Amino acid sequence: MTDVIIVGGGLAGIVAAREAALRGRKVLLLDQEGEQSLGGQAFWSLGGLFMIDTPEQRRMGVKDSAELAYNDWMGSAQFDRPEDANPRKVAEAYLSFAGGEMRSWLHSIGTRWFPVVGWAERGGAMAHGHGNSVPRFHITWGTGPGVVAPFERDVRNLSAEGKIELLFRRKVTDLIVENGTVKGVRGEVLADDDAERGRSTTRDVVSDFELHASAVVLTTGGIGGDHDMVRRYWPEDRLGKPPKRMVAGVPDYVDGQMQRVAETAGAAIINGDRMWHYTEGLANWDPIWPNHGIRVLPGPSSMWFDALGTRMEAPYLPGFDSLGTLKRILSTGHEHSWFILTQKIIEKEFALSGSEQNPDLTSGKFIEVLKGRLMSKGAPAPIEAFKRHGEDFVVADDLEALVAGMNALTPEVPVNLDKIRDQIVARDAQIENPFSKDAQITAIRGARAFRGDRLIRTAKPHRILDPANGPLIAVRLNILTRKSLGGLHTDETAQVLKPDGSAFEGLFAAGEVAGFGGGGYHGYNALEGTFLGGCIFSGRAAGRAV
Repeated sequence: MTDVIIVGGGLAGIVAAREAALRGRKVLLLDQEGEQSLGGQAFWSLGGLFMIDTPEQRRMGVKDSAELAYNDWMGSAQFDRPEDANPRKVAEAYLSFAGGEMRSWLHSIGTRWFPVVGWAERGGAMAHGHGNSVPRFHITWGTGPGVVAPFERDVRNLSAEGKIELLFRRKVTDLIVENGTVKGVRGEVLADDDAERGRSTTRDVVSDFELHASAVVLTTGGIGGDHDMVRRYWPEDRLGKPPKRMVAGVPDYVDGQMQRVAETAGAAIINGDRMWHYTEGLANWDPIWPNHGIRVLPGPSSMWFDALGTRMEAPYLPGFDSLGTLKRILSTGHEHSWFILTQKIIEKEFALSGSEQNPDLTSGKFIEVLKGRLMSKGAPAPIEAFKRHGEDFVVADDLEALVAGMNALTPEVPVNLDKIRDQIVARDAQIENPFSKDAQITAIRGARAFRGDRLIRTAKPHRILDPANGPLIAVRLNILTRKSLGGLHTDETAQVLKPDGSAFEGLFAAGEVAGFGGGGYHGYNALEGTFLGGCIFSGRAAGRAV
């Protein structure tokens, strides 16, 4: 009999499988997708990891500490529910890991990082509130595939040694529960499908299966691919009415099915209304999965306007407060917003999230980064491709033509040329002096005080309407679904709990299906780099517990 069945071959799943097998456990790893999808949606990520007080930070002049990171995390999480006791414990344990052995452990299995640390989710309000006080976003060399690679390598090696059995195209539809203890899984064997990773695959059933084990670990991801389910959980009281249209930041197999199966079997789900979606989504002009969206990772200089043409106030600036900005955008009664920027800004500041949109970083070769970002003319090639082909981009030599193009894209919600011009002119007047009353100009200058931002991430302040900085660019931004911050309620060992708080014997969960640990270790807000980090940490905990 198998010791452990792990359902889901994403990052949390392969980390858990590796850890359990290294402990001598006989592991069976199941996934409904094909072998080409091992590693799950982590493969598509930029590969950022939240770590504390690292050599990379110190080399960039960043002074970080466990105390500062704790303050930032708790100010962002804002835990306020009785059921947050376990999420808080997992958060504290992750902070200890991220400021302790995380980097050395990952380094020992082959992980390396880009030397410039990114500064995500800057907050922009109060020191005791949401946001990273310092840069902590460590981009892995090789991006998402680079994060996955050491664990996939070890899982495949352990499989070759007979310690892990890999079964693909297995869709689990039921948990086997005997006398209150999970004893295995049932499901359907799906027809083989060699579709490219991320693309939709057939759900044709060829047979059934039933498997038994001493423990079952669920690592099946979140709900971001099922937009109807996202809307059912949407916290309308906190964020406003859910959007009617969203672009998908994850493949369609990220549908929350195992969360529902576990709940039906008796597992507790907590914090389902906590979620993490981005406001800077683009419709992918070359999609892989249905309704494929790509997130813009903006520097701080683009002017951000709501659908009505009103410039958004601090802290709703690019890169500062994702959920606050989401609420601000939806408060207009519309679902899109606009960046207005210049060619100089797009060349220095625009990046796109995802391994396939960053071939230089994904290559893991520093010379490719130099050629792509510092030595070439124009913006990086993936950005220029979106500028040419993306349906959300407008490029023009003057503001009149730019606004006309914007209104052609959204004729149902036109913006007023004079209103847009007045706001840009007022902003441009603040560039003349080294001091300013404009919060965004102040933020730009603050960003450039960090040498990483000054080197590759933040353009020198300049006038938007000066033709020398053009052409002008407008980008329509859509809501992009991404992460579930709640999920199956677990303790620090990844043990799934029942609604009464007792252990659901034999059942464990890790990764996004468990809110990245505890049933929501982020609380209300993520600090970025904590999704992959949470998958690694909770997967490791599960693999060491079963």
